[in-house]
Amino acid sequence: MIHARGQEDTDPGRRNMWLLVQLRWIAVGGQLGTIGFVHFVMGVKLPLVPLFIAPLVLIGINLATYPLLDRRAAITNWELTLAMLADVAALAWQLHFTGGLANPFASLFLLQVVTGAMLLQPGSSWLIVGATSLAVFGIAINPVPLDLPTGVNDPFRLYLAGSLICFALIAVLLVSLITRIARNLRDGDAERAEIRQRAAEEDHIVRMGLLATGAAHELGTPLSSLSVILGDWQRMPRIAGDRDLAQDVADMQAEVARCKTIVSGILASAGEARGLSSEFTTVRQFLDSLVADWRASRLTGTLDYADHFEPDVAIVSDPGLRQVLSNVIDNAAEVSDWIGITALRDHDDLVIDIADEGPGFAPEMLAGFGQPYRSSKGKPGGGLGLFLLVNVLRKLGGTASAENLPGSGAVVRIRLPLDAIARPGEEQA
Repeated sequence: MIHARGQEDTDPGRRNMWLLVQLRWIAVGGQLGTIGFVHFVMGVKLPLVPLFIAPLVLIGINLATYPLLDRRAAITNWELTLAMLADVAALAWQLHFTGGLANPFASLFLLQVVTGAMLLQPGSSWLIVGATSLAVFGIAINPVPLDLPTGVNDPFRLYLAGSLICFALIAVLLVSLITRIARNLRDGDAERAEIRQRAAEEDHIVRMGLLATGAAHELGTPLSSLSVILGDWQRMPRIAGDRDLAQDVADMQAEVARCKTIVSGILASAGEARGLSSEFTTVRQFLDSLVADWRASRLTGTLDYADHFEPDVAIVSDPGLRQVLSNVIDNAAEVSDWIGITALRDHDDLVIDIADEGPGFAPEMLAGFGQPYRSSKGKPGGGLGLFLLVNVLRKLGGTASAENLPGSGAVVRIRLPLDAIARPGEEQA
């Protein structure tokens, strides 16, 4: 359910209050229609002034409820109870001026009892039962009798007709009430399931982060040792004199340096920066650097990059975002010799499409996109790259989706609000 400001209601009390407001509008419309039909069509003289007081009060309660729902994130059980007590009082007031218990619409008190039992806590539900019972006794004491027209020879037949109308009204309102409550319950169950799923995923991410950080610490020492050994080899005359061997040692040093950078990136993301941390840059510089680093570490000519992002925006480079984007590109490179990256701006969002010419995603992978260990690679740990992508973007308020292209290939679309990565104090153009 969406409230007036476009935000989704997650509080059961808010949902129930919205339901009461909607039922109250239906009641107001029914009351006004019934009063008009009985008085002007059937010719039953009704005390219009006191009868119109109740609908006007109910309209005022509804109008006062809207600002309350806008300001409040949660509605308490007692506020719902007071709202229902007002409905009971309004019904009792109208029945008092229209024959009391002789009015066939006195059965509407049962609707109040059922509504209270469904929406309120047990103690408050019994309070509604007590209020309706008191109201029934009250309208039985000296009610204002109905002034039936002289042409009515069988008042009991008129009572039966009113009872049938009341039955139909109660049936319609009960169906509307129960179906709406059932939908609210389903929505609540879905939200709780999503919260549990997110908690499990976040716990999984924490455990993965601990494992990655531990592995990074363990790898730091051997990588440093390898760097020292390769430096010693490079200075040995026998290796320095052999051009091919010297080039191999230089390549190994470059790869060791790259491994150390990756390890430093892992520790930086875990809050243990060792020379690599978030930095001020722009969207274009961030993406250009990402593409350049990927091309430098792999065969050139396999990645086409189209930059349509205009105008450029100053941002804070996030190591985690950079890593998950690299993971998506690596996944595409494993199934395709060609990769296409397109960056564009959609209002205040950065949109990145990463396409390939591989076999595409299986239907079950598209259905569970971003869930861990869903992968077509058939190897342990598959699917974690997309899992991390979805969760990192979710933390930043973004989304990730995937679809298969006609013929062959697939595209992963990444949408990220620029506000989430914008440099503090910078205004978007």
